[in-house]
Amino acid sequence: MSQKENDMSSVPEPSVSEPSVSEPSVSEPSVSTSSEGSGAAGPGPATTRARIESKFPRGLVIRLIAYLFVGHLFAFFVYLLFVLGAENQ
Repeated sequence: MSQKENDMSSVPEPSVSEPSVSEPSVSEPSVSTSSEGSGAAGPGPATTRARIESKFPRGLVIRLIAYLFVGHLFAFFVYLLFVLGAENQ
């Protein structure tokens, strides 16, 4: 290899950008998260992940219901205090 060829090989070739051609967008079919009528032997990785992401953890649901119940009970107690306090005047 001569010196001139060696110098030319280290220089990167200019990149030629091709004009962008907009391809028609193709929508992918939606993945069903339920196993009813799917005919599959078991859930695949995509359906398992979708099922896990779509469900709340059981502990979170229990705490949410408990906090809502206790919060409404406390609000009722405060309301009852105001009602009974207004009757005494």
